Amino acid sequence: QVQLVESGGGFVQAGGSLRLSCAASGRTASGYAMGWFRQAPGKERDIVAAISRNGGSTYYVDSVKGRFTISRDNAKNTVYLQMNSLRPEDTAVYYCAYRAGAVIMTESALWGYWGQGTQVTVSS
Repeated sequence: QVQLVESGGGFVQAGGSLRLSCAASGRTASGYAMGWFRQAPGKERDIVAAISRNGGSTYYVDSVKGRFTISRDNAKNTVYLQMNSLRPEDTAVYYCAYRAGAVIMTESALWGYWGQGTQVTVSS
């Protein structure tokens, strides 16, 4: 089992910034990808960003490119999502995800473990 604990969500005005953190614990694989997904009310859970096990490869959905940055600290088993220039359409519950292995996948069904989610609300 792998446990993921997120922190850093909250309420911010448009144009503001937030930083999400997710710490992994338990029986983590020797190498694993980490990702951030989000789900707005009435919508599906979609990928926002992901990072490979060594941090050498990243993925961003087009709508956040240039505004969000994903990073990881393997010594702390922690992944971060720095979110700048936030927009009202970024409002959602953000979920941290874990996937054993080196490859980044964009489909949520291919990720093995999930955090509990943290609410991000951006006001206009």
